[in-house]
Amino acid sequence: MGHQVLLFVCTIISLLLASCSSLVSAEVVEHSFHVQNRTITRLCRRQVITAVNGSLPGPTIRVNEGDTLVVHVFNLSPYNLTIHWHGIFQLLSGWADGPEFATQCPIRPGHSYTYKFKVTGQEGTLWWHAHVSWLRATVHGALIIRPKKGHSYPFPKPYREVPILLGEWWNANVVDVENEGLASGAAPNNSDAYTINGWPGDLYPCSVNQTYKLKVKHGKTYLLRIINAALNNQLFFKIANHKMKVVAVDAAYTDPYITDVVVTGPGQTTDVLLTADQAPSSYYMTANPYASAAGVPFDNTTTRGIIVYEGALPSTPIMPILPAFNDTPTAHKFFTNITGLVTGPFWNPPPRKVDEHMFITIGLGLTACGGRPGNATCAGPNGQRLAASMNNASFQFPDKISMLEAFFYNIDGIYTTDFPDKPHLKFDYTNPNNSMNPAIIMTKKSTKVKKIKFNTTVEIVFQNTALIGIENHPIHLHGFNFYVLAQGFGNYNPAVDRKKFNLVNPQERNTIGVPVGGWAVIRFRANNPGVWLMHCHLDVHLPWGLATAFVVENGPTPSTRLPPPPPDLPKC
Repeated sequence: MGHQVLLFVCTIISLLLASCSSLVSAEVVEHSFHVQNRTITRLCRRQVITAVNGSLPGPTIRVNEGDTLVVHVFNLSPYNLTIHWHGIFQLLSGWADGPEFATQCPIRPGHSYTYKFKVTGQEGTLWWHAHVSWLRATVHGALIIRPKKGHSYPFPKPYREVPILLGEWWNANVVDVENEGLASGAAPNNSDAYTINGWPGDLYPCSVNQTYKLKVKHGKTYLLRIINAALNNQLFFKIANHKMKVVAVDAAYTDPYITDVVVTGPGQTTDVLLTADQAPSSYYMTANPYASAAGVPFDNTTTRGIIVYEGALPSTPIMPILPAFNDTPTAHKFFTNITGLVTGPFWNPPPRKVDEHMFITIGLGLTACGGRPGNATCAGPNGQRLAASMNNASFQFPDKISMLEAFFYNIDGIYTTDFPDKPHLKFDYTNPNNSMNPAIIMTKKSTKVKKIKFNTTVEIVFQNTALIGIENHPIHLHGFNFYVLAQGFGNYNPAVDRKKFNLVNPQERNTIGVPVGGWAVIRFRANNPGVWLMHCHLDVHLPWGLATAFVVENGPTPSTRLPPPPPDLPKC
């Protein structure tokens, strides 16, 4: 009896100690973001940009899993502003997610707002960015989640960790570039350069001294946290004469995968281990576009940084062999060879039972020009306005209050819950002959969402279409990771393609590139109440309407219900 009592007491003490240890290890990490215009020099000219704390990229945020993050945002810019914490689950903190008119009204110029949320259940590389117009071109930065204190990575500890942010640069005000495109109804101007950690690299004019350099020690292993912060381009990333070992994507651990090229779409992150095992010298790291849309103009340039070995003699850096801009086989090989690490700290097997099946066509289209003053035509095809849609519904954000406020306060008239589970018209989706088919190319603007019950398992087949043009579309889901069960080319055929599903160790992501002329199948459990945007992360396509949202109903208990909004939530 005494032995049992002693055992019981020891068990209680150990549980209390573990609980206390967990509480002690969690911290409150606090930052202040001062967002304002500044003038910097790139590509031979001075350009006004909007930046956070005067830097491009903005400050790197580092937290441990379990920490609470508090960021005070002071909008000193001339533009409306919100900040999105890309890939953060926001468990019961959906008010902090950030997309304008989805979860909050914008922070007006001269005003401020404090984001506060707990970072839990995920480790790895994410990022933060503006979620209003094209401001994220320069308003962005890394968000790094390390294991909780006392815990370790599921791979050998690297000598050093290095954020690598890939971006785009315009010799213009990006807000003006977007507005000009929207006003004309045509595509906006392409970027003038790509960047690595804010620097264009020595292939561009006046940029020899604006080239990112990384010094390494021979024999040491570095964790490169690669973030595609570009607005409109998917990118190939290579390092001359070096292999990379992929260990995580979108803050989800993967089975180690060795590659000489990383392919990344806007919004995606990839963690790789790089061992400095080559002869001490200088080696270029490069990023060049993966442009899958045939015949569509794009920024066909290359940004370069330099890896310099410690003690190496001065020399011309070695250049890697670049993939062709339309090298879809290389892109597809990379994306499909990644699998989830089932021994990782937060791994859960994909749910087998599916409650909601959705088939969503994605692609471009046209809307009626709308008759601008003095001109009845637009600069898009057929004199119309370029649009984009899911299941032929072209999403339009509300402008009175956010959708999350409408959900919480049960306000009608802000959105409708009739987003279709499948397209209203079935056709040969990837047949280029349908590119300008007048019977299916037109779409209309609406604010249609999909309403689902708490803890529902949702399976989505994304089907690319050939309307206007066919390309790889990076689709981002807010609030959740999803499992990538399969992806392929052509029209999805359930009789054949369901046999390809990986239900053992699929990769987890928050952003997926739906293959050019193809399809992808994802599955997720909607275990977080609120309003969660799902949209294309090509910023040229979001204002055109390639989006929808999931309204996840509250659960049955207080711990599964969305709490009230913060009292200082910005008002419209």
